[in-house]
Amino acid sequence: MKESSVLARLRKVCLPLPEVRETVKWGHPTFEAGKKIFAVLDRYDGRPCIAFRAPLETLDELLADERFTEAPYAARFGWVCLNIEGSIDWVEVERLVQGSYRLVALKRMIAALDDRGPSATDSFAGAVKRKRRTRA
Repeated sequence: MKESSVLARLRKVCLPLPEVRETVKWGHPTFEAGKKIFAVLDRYDGRPCIAFRAPLETLDELLADERFTEAPYAARFGWVCLNIEGSIDWVEVERLVQGSYRLVALKRMIAALDDRGPSATDSFAGAVKRKRRTRA
């Protein structure tokens, strides 16, 4: 999938979240909840990826999957990169990005998201566990 197509899909995932805006940081499309970054369409080692924050307790589980790598310069803060070469599971991406959003969003933003009712996504941990089950 071309990066322009990935960006269009990533916008559909990120921009509907409460108080999100798209900016450009370090030359890459970046999505912010208020003033905090939660997702970036990035490139590391020449490979396109979606970078996002993950709960520290899920990092080992994510990094056990070869599609994920530590984000240079930000791994110690829980940033992970999902390699987007090849096929992309957009339901998984939505779960991971929404989980990242929930880590940085203000309480009022999360409340606004929760007020929308159930979504197609569930918790970050659910995304990790579900992917592990399907790979086994």
